[in-house]
Amino acid sequence: MASRHILVVDDEIGIRELLSDILQDEGHQVSLAENAQAARDARLKQRPDMVLLDIWMPDCDGISLLKEWGNAGLLTMPVVMMSGHGTIDTAVEATRIGAFDFLEKPIALQKLLKTVTAALKHAEQHPKTEMNLASFGKSLVINELKQRLEQISRTKNALLLVGKKGGSVELCARFLHIAGTPWLGLSEYEKLATAPLSLLEQSREGLLFIDEVSALNKTEQKGLALLLTKAEKYAVRVVCASSLSLPQLADQPQFDSSLLQMLSISTLKVPALNDHREDIPDLATAMANLLVETAGVQYKSFDTAALNALRNADWQGDLAALEAVVQNVMLSSLGEKIALDDVTRVLEQFTSSVESHELKSLALPIDLALPLREARDDFERHYFQHHMAVINSNMSKLAEISGLERTHLYRKLKQLGIKIKG
Repeated sequence: MASRHILVVDDEIGIRELLSDILQDEGHQVSLAENAQAARDARLKQRPDMVLLDIWMPDCDGISLLKEWGNAGLLTMPVVMMSGHGTIDTAVEATRIGAFDFLEKPIALQKLLKTVTAALKHAEQHPKTEMNLASFGKSLVINELKQRLEQISRTKNALLLVGKKGGSVELCARFLHIAGTPWLGLSEYEKLATAPLSLLEQSREGLLFIDEVSALNKTEQKGLALLLTKAEKYAVRVVCASSLSLPQLADQPQFDSSLLQMLSISTLKVPALNDHREDIPDLATAMANLLVETAGVQYKSFDTAALNALRNADWQGDLAALEAVVQNVMLSSLGEKIALDDVTRVLEQFTSSVESHELKSLALPIDLALPLREARDDFERHYFQHHMAVINSNMSKLAEISGLERTHLYRKLKQLGIKIKG
């Protein structure tokens, strides 16, 4: 087996050194940590391929550290627990939380090598580090969301998730996705109109996610309605998302009332980031760790004042906005730690750009001395050009925003002399 990086966490120096010698003889690179804090620091700087973790340590027990890594989205490597006072209950509890295996001290050499080999083999199939609901913190709001999703996961019913764009709606859908089955995320909707059953075939026994039902035109809505009636036959869970609530969807004249009825059977509101601010420090740390592991960014921790500033900011752009700010401070801060000044500087950049965008949208250069028809054309031209710039010329979204059927929309843009990107 190729050389791997193994982190050994044990408060007894004799055991650390013995395990280190054995594993190095097997050709592995070994890091040592004498307590939970040293293990935290080592885990944040570099993700090991596996961890051997003692349960009984003076500063924080191994089970608590395992839970902490799980909650922060850092349990992305197999962890083998070790204990000289092992009981069946402890082993079961460790496995339930996410430990790969459990070794009882004194550890027999062959048992150690066999377990390490199995854990490293498992690491090859282990999910890559990514944002998921496990890293969303421990607030009452998020715990309730997870509990509701757990309950929903026991059925195969279609689900409508109502939440902000740029928020955690897709992460909720991924929570319901069963590993090893197909995942099909739909953000372009033509196939709903032309071949809805082919989408069910593609996602057979898996999950089909539609990211914004309010953007569907009449034909696409009919395709979705057909798809929902046939989903059970293909063993597909259909999860739809909407930034509009059920009453708002009902107010949309172009939204099909029978489809709305089908979607309203099972709905779940996804909380916005501003609704669970107490989780923002954990989220920011998880996002920073993700950048370290996936983009090779140098690890930097946030000081307390910086985390407080993030928690107190107004996150109208939800999760996507927080992610952008974290990425920005990780790449642009000069110190070893991210300080309050770094966060303030980046938040001001984001705020001023939003404000200037809003002011620009208010200052429409329309000549009010023109005849009504020409002034109206001028307004419509500015209106469509503004929204096309914001949504990157996505015609489905433009049809949704303007409330026009897509064929009418194309005709209108042509009449106003607005070119559509190919």
